[in-house]
Amino acid sequence: MSVSRNQRDRVAQIALHSALIVFGVLSLIPLLWMLSASFMATGEASSFPPALIPHRPTLEHYRDLFGRLALGRYALNSAFVAVVTTIAALGINASAGYAFAKLRFRGRDQTFRILAAGLAIPVQVAMLPLFLLVKSLGLVNNYGGVIVPGLASIFGIFLVRQYALAIPDDLLDAARIDGASEFRVFRSIVLPTIKPVLATLALWTFLATWNDFMWPLIVLSDDRKYTLPVALAGLVGEHAQDVELMMAGAVITVLPVLTLFLFLQRYYVEGVTEGSVK
Repeated sequence: MSVSRNQRDRVAQIALHSALIVFGVLSLIPLLWMLSASFMATGEASSFPPALIPHRPTLEHYRDLFGRLALGRYALNSAFVAVVTTIAALGINASAGYAFAKLRFRGRDQTFRILAAGLAIPVQVAMLPLFLLVKSLGLVNNYGGVIVPGLASIFGIFLVRQYALAIPDDLLDAARIDGASEFRVFRSIVLPTIKPVLATLALWTFLATWNDFMWPLIVLSDDRKYTLPVALAGLVGEHAQDVELMMAGAVITVLPVLTLFLFLQRYYVEGVTEGSVK
């Protein structure tokens, strides 16, 4: 009886892993074809049936993007905006989330409830008042106008607060009794403890900023300051039939986010392991 049950469990595990592998491969096919099409000659990706592997691989589309179309400048613009926003947002959201979780001050819970209610407001509703605020600060057509709205997010504060609630109060109180300042407690105890959720927040912030199209389009009027998504949208209108060129632009857009995810992947594993131990 036990042998039969073990066999059924083994068959179920094999079926589950096989299904996961199949779905994983199916989800990778569009990305692999996008990469392959970026190396195809002009018109090859539009043939029927569509080619899966380039007949004669070429780098002409990447040369066009970084040479004739100067896409490298827009990629640097996006990298600057995304990196600055991510680093600053981590510091602000981590500090605010920790304060709402562990520091005692008047009106803390009421303020957090008001912030949490803001999660139900669509982003599009806030665009007009946000633009008027940015305009009053003189940040229109300025990278500051793109960066400042992303420095503090309700979702980021909520995410850090929920994770920081698990930090034992006795540990923080012991550090204060030993003479550690609040900044020392935050830097030496809190930040290392919430490292997994900071990795999640960093990836989410970088991805949202890097792929943001609407807000940079609204704030920036100088095409030399455009970010990569805005510049690529302009290329679609000019080169709508050049599928291979568009696929090369898409690869450039996806590559930094994929690299960041692979770099931060080990922190996800640490977070899962830490949670299982707790």
